[in-house]
Amino acid sequence: MGQAQGEYALADASKMTISGSSTVHDWVVAANTVSATLTYDGTAPKQIDLEVAVADIISERGATMDKKMHDALKKEEHPKVTFKLTEVKDKSTLLGTLNIAGVEKTVEIPVSMNTVSEGLKISGEKKLILQDYGMEPPTAMFGQIIVGDEVTVIFDLIFSKQ
Repeated sequence: MGQAQGEYALADASKMTISGSSTVHDWVVAANTVSATLTYDGTAPKQIDLEVAVADIISERGATMDKKMHDALKKEEHPKVTFKLTEVKDKSTLLGTLNIAGVEKTVEIPVSMNTVSEGLKISGEKKLILQDYGMEPPTAMFGQIIVGDEVTVIFDLIFSKQ
């Protein structure tokens, strides 16, 4: 089932989480404010512009963890994490520019893309190394708890026709 070329926006049903580990426990945080637009020609995305509001990346562990995470992401200087598509390498790899905490890198993201009744669903996960983006893994309890340097971003993005 093909969709006509056009502009698509992120549907409310979309989800994005970031998971990681620490010396004490694994953790998951939700990216609660994600916005994105997509240009789609019925076979592959032609353009994706995605933004995540750092202030709305929230954990279930409370304000202390949120503050440490927001500080690591340099929320004041860089209030958004952004991704801009540069190329669809094949039907299962997106190539683009990811900007986290003010550091921009070209990344390959393995995805699955499926047409759905609303438009297009793009799902996948990407492992990132915090120090690649100039971020120091947060610590707590006077250095007794240290967050692992690797995190995994997991996403189910549903784009609907505007």
